[in-house]
Amino acid sequence: MFRIGEFSRLGQVSTRMLRHYDKLGLLVPSHTDEWTNYRYYTLDQLSQLHRIIALKELGFSLQDIADLLQKE
Repeated sequence: MFRIGEFSRLGQVSTRMLRHYDKLGLLVPSHTDEWTNYRYYTLDQLSQLHRIIALKELGFSLQDIADLLQKE
C-alpha cells in the first residue's frame, strides 16, 4: 500500500487532486487510518486513476466520469 504522497508521485497528480477525487467518490482510498486519517492506495488503483485522467483529458466532466465508473 502507498501513502497519498507516494501514490500521487506514481500517478503524477497532486495530493490535493487525490483528496478531491476521494471527496467526490471517484477514487476512494483502499484504506484510511482511523487515528491519523492517512489515506492509503493500492497499486491496482493506479489504473483507475489513469482512467480518470484520460477521460478528463478527453473532455468529460467529473460527474460524467463518476457516472461511467459506476456503470463498471
